[in-house]
Amino acid sequence: RPGLALCAGCGGRIQDPFLLRVSPDLEWHVACLKCAECGQPLDETCTCFLRDGKAYCKRDYSRLFGIKCAQCRAAFSSSDLVMRARDHVYHLECFRCAACGRQLLPGDQFCLRERDLLCRADHGPTPDGPNTHGPRSP
Repeated sequence: RPGLALCAGCGGRIQDPFLLRVSPDLEWHVACLKCAECGQPLDETCTCFLRDGKAYCKRDYSRLFGIKCAQCRAAFSSSDLVMRARDHVYHLECFRCAACGRQLLPGDQFCLRERDLLCRADHGPTPDGPNTHGPRSP
């Protein structure tokens, strides 16, 4: 449809013999489809991510909008194993007690106060009484 499409990047008519289509309804001049953050050209060789009408390369999209570790603030790779506490996500290595530094493992009891993880020994009295060390609940 050369000549009929409007470029989502510059707003001009696309009269070139080729255009790039991102999502079903956004079309771009080949020269206009660039990462909004770093300016890298985005074409069939580079994955394109859209957010609020802007196009991003994978690296910048992950850096700007990806989930980050609640402790070290670094992004996750697709192969990372994670631990979750409420709406916080952590690298396994970052899932540690803020008081003693002990790494918390699956099955360990812990408390989340504000943004701090605390192991059972460091989070103080439980609702059932002062530091009871009975059997753990599942």
